[in-house]
Amino acid sequence: MAKTVVITNQKGGVGKTTTASAIVSGLAIRGFRVLGVDLDPQGNFGFCLGADIETSPTVYDLMKGTMKADNIIQHLDGGVDIIPSNILLSSAEHEFSMLGRETLLKRGLAAVTEKYEYIIIDTPPALNILTANAYTAADNLIILMMPEILSVLGISQLRETIDLVKSIYNPKMEVLGILLNKYDNRRRLTQDVEDMAWDIADKLQTKVFNTKIRSSITAAEAPAHGESIFKYAPRSNAARDYNVFIDELISEKGMILNGEEKQQN
Repeated sequence: MAKTVVITNQKGGVGKTTTASAIVSGLAIRGFRVLGVDLDPQGNFGFCLGADIETSPTVYDLMKGTMKADNIIQHLDGGVDIIPSNILLSSAEHEFSMLGRETLLKRGLAAVTEKYEYIIIDTPPALNILTANAYTAADNLIILMMPEILSVLGISQLRETIDLVKSIYNPKMEVLGILLNKYDNRRRLTQDVEDMAWDIADKLQTKVFNTKIRSSITAAEAPAHGESIFKYAPRSNAARDYNVFIDELISEKGMILNGEEKQQN
């Protein structure tokens, strides 16, 4: 049974898609069976891994119930599978108005969870029905933050959404931790925001991950080339940091599969 991990923050521009891409690619490199799911109507998660987001079926078809997951999943280079998204998903808030709409994604993925060890879900920069679907399907959340004041604003609203989903739809969901992205310890503000992140983590009954993802131009460039950071710039600081973070992630209690961590190929 797959562990489903959601990358989240209602603020845009914090690097959720780059992080989701790095995690699925890094897990695949380590030999895990991994599926990425794009819940952002912009479709960047699929695009940055080389998926067809224009002419192929997407997560929108899965949530509508018109196609099964097996017929939507794209098998990409590097051993990554993905359910892509595109602009059609932007109608979800109004179109998916039926009772139980928060469970559409979970029900759609149920048929394939036994085929994977990890499912990584990228979310839109909003707290809407798509985010609620991701949380309902999740075992764990990773909250992504930048060391900027605006990045920590609205976390109370995020906490309320997490608590609401846990109380009604998914009581087993847990926040694995807060990941600091675009990190530069030379800036005084970085330390101030890191201190705030620990305060937020305490309120969410979680932690700030030991690994920090350093600022890197290559991390921003890789998605535009349809490649993960490991393929585009394997020697960059971002690639090194993401590798360390993935090792930290799979060593988390409850995240190791079959009782032992797989060794990197």
